Amino acid sequence: MRGNNPFGEESMSDIKALTQSVYGEMSQNDDIDMIVDTYFAEDFVEHEEIPGLEETGRDIPKVMFRMMRGAIPDMRAEVELLIAEDDKVMAYGAFVGTHSGEFMGMPASGQAVRIPFADILQWRDGKIAGHWGVSDMSSMFAGGA
Repeated sequence: MRGNNPFGEESMSDIKALTQSVYGEMSQNDDIDMIVDTYFAEDFVEHEEIPGLEETGRDIPKVMFRMMRGAIPDMRAEVELLIAEDDKVMAYGAFVGTHSGEFMGMPASGQAVRIPFADILQWRDGKIAGHWGVSDMSSMFAGGA
């Protein structure tokens, strides 16, 4: 292991497991406030530019998770790859489900969607302190996966 592990003696596999649990909660738990309060630091910083969002700090993941769950109520995260180094974990995968609600002005299509993502989560004291990410919403625009 290189660098500064923000989890003390815990191994990189433990950090990956914690990251996996964040995505699991997003897939299984409708209590968005609980998820953000549990996993995100008070001074969380979002580095991804999200058009139309004026929120800051921990309000950003709350708004985004609510919008995603409203548009894709059966949404689940399928994480295919986790890479950990120092205080960051990179996750690659896709959000999948049925587009059955409005999303950022797009009406529900009723179609299955697959939204690939690549996220980098920066951890500090067992909480997510920062996020960088990209996702491909083209299946939402195209009306299906």
